[in-house]
Amino acid sequence: MGAAHPLDNPALGSLTGPHAYFAERRGRVLRYPVDVSPWLALPDEPEAGDWADLAALVGPGGEAPLAGFNGRIPDGWEVTFDIDGVQLVDDGIAAAPDAEAVRLGPADVPDMLDLVERTRPGPFLPRTVELGTYLGIRRNGALVAMAGERLHPPGWTEISAVCTDPGFRGEGLATRLILAVAHGIRERGEIPFLHTGAGNTNAIRLYESLGFRLRRSTRFLAARVPERLGEERTVGV
Repeated sequence: MGAAHPLDNPALGSLTGPHAYFAERRGRVLRYPVDVSPWLALPDEPEAGDWADLAALVGPGGEAPLAGFNGRIPDGWEVTFDIDGVQLVDDGIAAAPDAEAVRLGPADVPDMLDLVERTRPGPFLPRTVELGTYLGIRRNGALVAMAGERLHPPGWTEISAVCTDPGFRGEGLATRLILAVAHGIRERGEIPFLHTGAGNTNAIRLYESLGFRLRRSTRFLAARVPERLGEERTVGV
């Protein structure tokens, strides 16, 4: 059997690779700081001790979001959300810079959080901007569209937080920003990829029209750690 593909467990690949400087670790379990990204990373085949370490890292009653995990959740843990997703990869997209796109940084975070609140593109937190390059388009000073980089397994970079203010949809701003972010990724010699919900057919159709292709189905879920686990490391699975 060959080595696992880095996109099969992208959070783990990120936190043991280019994003290792973010990693908070207990045993073989890693996570981003909670104000950077919600995702935790388990080993490809977690054992009881790994679940105990995850529980200790998150804390009793805490929620553990897991990207791409297809295994079994331990007995007694409550699944708080479970969404089927798809993973798409660059298959010849026409990546190009955009003259109107501006680099977003810490000073732009209040505007970015406001846009995310209005558009709900997925998790975006006060320090998410530190994960990579974020580009935005402003009109009359207001941030009306953005896209950026999130997970970063070796050789790959995820495009995420793609969103447009409802009043500016239909102008192709999201497409332009996706292609501009992809251009920056390609310039580093890496390959763009992205995720979306399996039921988000409009987004999938758009991404495929831009030159992304479906790589695999995946799953996004979160589970709540039981309030009482005891002091032992054993967790039933």
